[in-house]
Amino acid sequence: MLIDLQLHSTNSDGYLTPTDLALFCKKRGVKAASLTDHNTVSGQEEFRRACKQHKIKVIPGMEMYVKMKNYRLNLLWYNFDIEDPEIHELLRESQNRRRVNVRHALERLVRRQYVADVNVILDRHNHYIPINHIIDSFYELNKQRIQRELGKKNIIEREIISYYFRNPDKTMMRESYTDIKRILKIRKKVGGQLVLAHPCKFRWIKEQTVELLKKVGLDGLEVLTPHHSWDAISYLQAITGQHKLIMTGGSDFHRFEEAKWYRIKSSWDYFAVDSKLLPGVQEIIG
Repeated sequence: MLIDLQLHSTNSDGYLTPTDLALFCKKRGVKAASLTDHNTVSGQEEFRRACKQHKIKVIPGMEMYVKMKNYRLNLLWYNFDIEDPEIHELLRESQNRRRVNVRHALERLVRRQYVADVNVILDRHNHYIPINHIIDSFYELNKQRIQRELGKKNIIEREIISYYFRNPDKTMMRESYTDIKRILKIRKKVGGQLVLAHPCKFRWIKEQTVELLKKVGLDGLEVLTPHHSWDAISYLQAITGQHKLIMTGGSDFHRFEEAKWYRIKSSWDYFAVDSKLLPGVQEIIG
């Protein structure tokens, strides 16, 4: 069965509405899907209604920025009670911190003579403020200067992030993390499974770290994702088997790339997830 347990909509850093995202899944034969917007559940009800229309099973989900001691992690949370007021309070706090961080970053760029209407940019986002949409606005207003400073016309998102938003000489846009202890406390009440998202995206996670996370309550690892090489997938398969963790997978779909020089327009052009390849995933998809 074709599934997708990591999808993003316009309610965070995606470019399709939850309704359009459900139709996108339908066209590609997905039978079970989870909308995992960052630090928000605001699109869950719309996605549920649209998926019901297309006979797609919905798994409530969310991707959160989490800290545990010196670790900074992306955790996928599935099958929790999205109506719980404590969840909403946690998310409001995270979103407010994020808004403050984004404002400070943009204001610093303005002081360096870049063009950015800070209030207009912030007001476009009611919940989570996504860095990729901030970059879209920033690039549109400063396109010629950015192309001149980077010395090229075809510029990808990560280059702008590195040069402008992760550069002390320009500005540093900090993430808003939630302590894992608080998440674990809330989970005792609202339930669900916690899965480490794309654990080998930037660097391979150490097995000792996985052991530590399992001790505090981790249920699984996202193994099948476009961010992982075959070597990384093999490594994670071995770890999940050794520690009896759930294996999940998802496209991490955000958008159709519009640049003319891109031959591949989205992760779905080359990547799909079959549930039979993921031991334990039935615990999540039912």
